[in-house]
Amino acid sequence: MEKQQIKEKIEKLTRELNKHNYNYYVLDDPLISDYEFDLLLKELESLEKQYPEFALPESPTQRVGGQITKKFESVAHKYPMLSLGNTYSKEELEDFDKRIKKLVGTGFSYVCELKYDGVAIGLTYNNGKLVRALTRGDGVTGDDVTTNVKTIGSVPLVIYDDDLPQEFEARGEIIMPHKSFMELNQQKQDAAEPLFANPRNAASGSLKLQDSSLVAKRNLDCFIHGILGEDLPLQSHFENIQQARSWGFKVSDYTRKCKDIAQVVEFIEEIEAIRSDLAYDIDGIVVKVDQYAVQEKLGFTSKFPRWAIAYKYKAEQGITILEDVKYQVGRTGAVTPVAVLKPVWVSGSSVKRASLYNSDKMSELDLHFNDTVFVEKGGEIIPKIVFVDKSKRANDASPVHFASQCPRCNTPLERKEGEALHYCPNTDHCPPQIQGKIEHFISRRAMNIEGLGEGRIEVLINNNLIRKAADLYKLTYNDLFGLEKVITDEETGKQKKISFREKTVNNILSAIENSKKIPFERVLFALGIRFLGETGAKKVARTLKSIDTIKNSSYEELIAIPEIGDRIAGSIVEFFSDPRNLEDIQSLQEAGLQFSIREAEKVQPGSDLPLQGKSIVVSGVFSNYSRNQVKEIIEQKGGTNVSSLSSKTSFLLAGEKMGPEKRKKAESLGIPIISEEDFDKMIND
Repeated sequence: MEKQQIKEKIEKLTRELNKHNYNYYVLDDPLISDYEFDLLLKELESLEKQYPEFALPESPTQRVGGQITKKFESVAHKYPMLSLGNTYSKEELEDFDKRIKKLVGTGFSYVCELKYDGVAIGLTYNNGKLVRALTRGDGVTGDDVTTNVKTIGSVPLVIYDDDLPQEFEARGEIIMPHKSFMELNQQKQDAAEPLFANPRNAASGSLKLQDSSLVAKRNLDCFIHGILGEDLPLQSHFENIQQARSWGFKVSDYTRKCKDIAQVVEFIEEIEAIRSDLAYDIDGIVVKVDQYAVQEKLGFTSKFPRWAIAYKYKAEQGITILEDVKYQVGRTGAVTPVAVLKPVWVSGSSVKRASLYNSDKMSELDLHFNDTVFVEKGGEIIPKIVFVDKSKRANDASPVHFASQCPRCNTPLERKEGEALHYCPNTDHCPPQIQGKIEHFISRRAMNIEGLGEGRIEVLINNNLIRKAADLYKLTYNDLFGLEKVITDEETGKQKKISFREKTVNNILSAIENSKKIPFERVLFALGIRFLGETGAKKVARTLKSIDTIKNSSYEELIAIPEIGDRIAGSIVEFFSDPRNLEDIQSLQEAGLQFSIREAEKVQPGSDLPLQGKSIVVSGVFSNYSRNQVKEIIEQKGGTNVSSLSSKTSFLLAGEKMGPEKRKKAESLGIPIISEEDFDKMIND
C-alpha cells in the first residue's frame, strides 16, 4: 500500500471506530459486535505502530490510556465555573420564579436537568477536537485532566460536523455508575485498601490517578448539560443541548423543557419517584431559564447565576439509637469501627450497622453511647451516621473512645504516620487475622480450594489443625473426618451445624491437591500482600516471572512495573523483608505450589493473545476443560473473566447445562453466544 493510501486508511478507521464508540457508549446501541470492533481496533493499532506519523490525536487507541501524569497543571477557566444557589422546598422554587418575573416579565421557559453527584468538568473543543478537560477547582482555575478524560468512552475525542463553532466548551459531570462503584470497592476490599465512601469520591479519585490506563478501567461516564461559546448555533439552552447530542455528546434523556414553574415541580416529583432506580447518583434537579437573551438580562450575583437554581432532594434518613461500637479486624490487621444500631428502615432496607470508617471519623462525630443518631446510605449504598442529636443526650452518657487494644487478641494497636487506619501488629496469633488470611488464600480468585467455606476454616483453627496457609497441605483424612461444630451467626443469631463427613473430607482434600496446579500469578495474589490486588499480582508475576526475582527486587524496580504505585511497591518490599513470610513461602514451595511462570503460561505478544481486551462470561459444563481451566486459558490469551452479563460483555461461552435465563439475558442484550468448539477455534486460530 502507498503511504497516502495508508494515511487515508488510518483516517477512515479512526472515523469509523469513533462512530462505533458513540453508538456503544452514548446511544447504548452498538452496530457491530465487540469482536468485530476489536478486529478493527487491532488493525488501526498495527498501522499506527508502523506509521506513527499518520496517527491522529483523536484516535480511539487513546481510550486505553497509558500516559503518566505526575502533576496536574492548574489552568484558568475561560468561562468561570460558578456554583448554584440551593433550595430544598417547592415554596422557594416559586419565590425564584417570582423574582425572575419581576425582573424580566413573562415570555420565558425553564429547562430541568438531573443534578448528578459527580465531578464537574469543562471540555474545550477547537475545530472539533478535544484540546482540554478542566475540573471545577475553585471555579476560576481547575486542574487539567485531559489525558485521563480521554479514556472515558462517552467523551468525544473529535466531532465530525460542518456547522461547529470554531471553539466551544461543553460543561458536564463525570460520574461513576453504581455497578462500577461496587466492583471497584470489591477490588479495594480484596486488596485490603480503604473503601470509597460513595461513587462521587470514587470518580474524583479516579480522575486524579497518575496512570491513565488505570482510569480507563474505572468505567467512568460523562453527561453533558451545557454548551458555552461565542458563536453557538442556536439561541436557547435546550436547543443547544439537543444539538450537542447530535454532535456525539451524552445528554440525559431526562432533560425536560417546562413552560412554567408548575411543570418544573411536576418534573421534580416525577424524578424523585424513580431516583432510587437510576444507575447513578443524583442529589437534585437543576432548573435553568432556557432563553439566552433572558439569561443575559438576569445576569449574576457575586456567586451565582440569577437564572438558575438547584433543587436538592433530602437524603432519606433514619433516626435511631447507637447501642454499641464493635471493631472488625481484617486479614491485614486493619481495625474498622462499626456502629451497632437499633434497627431502622432506610432507603428500602433495615439498617442495623453503620460504618464509622476510622478513629478520626468517630472523633468528628463526638459519639456517646445511647446517642440519637441520623443514618443515611452513603451514595445510597453504604449506611453511615451523618448527625448526632446532642440535645437528646443523657447527662451521664459515656463517650465512645476508639479501641486502644485489638478487640480479639488484646495487642496494643498501632497507627502508621500518614494513614487513617489503626492496625493490630500481632499478625501470627490474632485469630481474625489468621482466619482472614487463610480465607483469602482459599478464595475462588486465589487458590480456589472449594469445600472449606461456610465456617469450616474456623473449625480447623479452633481444633489447632491449621495456623497458616501452608498447614492446609499437611491435612489428612483422619484429621478432618468427624469434626463438627455449631456456629452462631452474630448478625442473625441463627445457628448452623458444620460437619466433616466422608464425601466432604474427600472433596476438600482433592481441592487442596488440585490447587497445586494454580498458576503463579494467583498464588502471588493468595499470599495476601497488603495493597496487592488481583490485577497488580498479575502484573508483577508476568513481569518478574518468579518468586525469587520478586523477593530480590528493589523498590525502584517494582515501581517501574505498570500499575504498581508507591504503596504497593513499598508493601511488597516490606512483606519480603519479614523472615516469617519467607518461611511460609518456603513451606508452600515444599508443598508443591507454583512459584514461577511456566513456559506454557507465559504471555506472548501479538497473535498469541486472540482474546485481548475481551470480557467473557463462562457458564455450563465443558467436555475438554474444567471451568477453572477455561478461565485460566481466557486470562492466558489476554481476556478477562467476568461473573455477570452486561452490555459490555464480549461474548458468553456456553457449555452444557447452562441455565435458560442466562441464555435469555444474553440474547436480549445482543451478546454473542459461542460453543466450546467455537472457543477452541478462537484460541487456536
